[in-house]
Amino acid sequence: MRRPFIILLAANALSVTGTMLCVLAVPWFVLETTGSAALTGLAAFSATLPVVVAAAFGGTLVDRLGFHRSSMVSDLISGLVVLAVPLLAQGSGLSYPLLLALLFLRWLAATPGETARKAMLPELAALGQVRIERAAAAYDGVYRGAAMVGAPLAGVLIVWLGTHALLVVDGVTFLLSAALVGTLPRAGDQARPGGGERYLRGLRAGLAFLWRDRLQLSATGMLVVVNMLDTGVTQVLLALYARDVAGDPRAFGLLAGSVAAGALAGTVAYAAAGDRLPRRLTYGLAFLLAGVPRVLVLAFDVPFPVAVGVALASGFAAGAINPILGVLQYDRIPPVLRARVIGAMTAAAYAAMPVGGLLAGALTELAGLRAALLAFTCVYALISLPPFVGRAWRELD
Repeated sequence: MRRPFIILLAANALSVTGTMLCVLAVPWFVLETTGSAALTGLAAFSATLPVVVAAAFGGTLVDRLGFHRSSMVSDLISGLVVLAVPLLAQGSGLSYPLLLALLFLRWLAATPGETARKAMLPELAALGQVRIERAAAAYDGVYRGAAMVGAPLAGVLIVWLGTHALLVVDGVTFLLSAALVGTLPRAGDQARPGGGERYLRGLRAGLAFLWRDRLQLSATGMLVVVNMLDTGVTQVLLALYARDVAGDPRAFGLLAGSVAAGALAGTVAYAAAGDRLPRRLTYGLAFLLAGVPRVLVLAFDVPFPVAVGVALASGFAAGAINPILGVLQYDRIPPVLRARVIGAMTAAAYAAMPVGGLLAGALTELAGLRAALLAFTCVYALISLPPFVGRAWRELD
């Protein structure tokens, strides 16, 4: 009976792989065609703003339409939109404004699918008799593994095939994910509210639940800042580092993939030993080590193998973050509210992501790459403090 749970993990792996291909292909495509850090940052803005919009307003729709249907429709639309980019570019019909519009639509469609697959997890784990702690760690581990494979694969494919072919592969991964989800039982759909519930009332119910949970609200606030920083680093600063310092697009993929590889190992380690670790201290140290070292070493232009090693170590520290938050979500959120509360948390956590790309691009244009990396390092350090000093975080212990 674990087959549906395994299929869900496989579908999510395909979707995440496609996302990583897109995350690396698009900024490199913009750098190739425009040569501008500011326009690369604007493209990152167009790829992250719709995530906030879709997560904020899509969770309630996922609860109403059902997890199964929402995931399939989301992946189908995402795949078709991504395939349109290389087709239009091949025929010289892809202007920069149209590219921005397609990026906006692609991420607007993809985000509800991610919410729906995550919301399916508890029921499919129970069906397969998998403990929720291990199921949450497995889900995050598959996510990390797909990112680990997708990032360096994207760097290699950019060199071998170019960004056009890479985007075709990206689109196909979403279509395959939709096909796999189509074979799953309708997990959790029985918990949906009635069709007569007003949309805004359902949306308010999810927000009110999140507001009352001070621990998850504080955790979400931390994620707001960290996701902004991660977006600026991954979509702008690493691309600029690969172009201007390393001189090789494969450095871009290798650094991003090293973080994902370390995070995968960290997730596996946490699944094995996490129940014996103090949660608050583990979470705080994981946040601190996941951000500061890997950006700081790039600012001081250390040898590239050292930068890769530090990226691996930072990723390992990050491996504990999502499993801890995932278990808290599944334990505290009722199934009938699950998608909308997770969606609200995702929207809040992603709220500043569009700013990250713009900030990284603008700061680099004004002060240079090293100054931008140092500024991001300082903010990473400051946002890691709440678990050590915040009163609400005592609940983790």
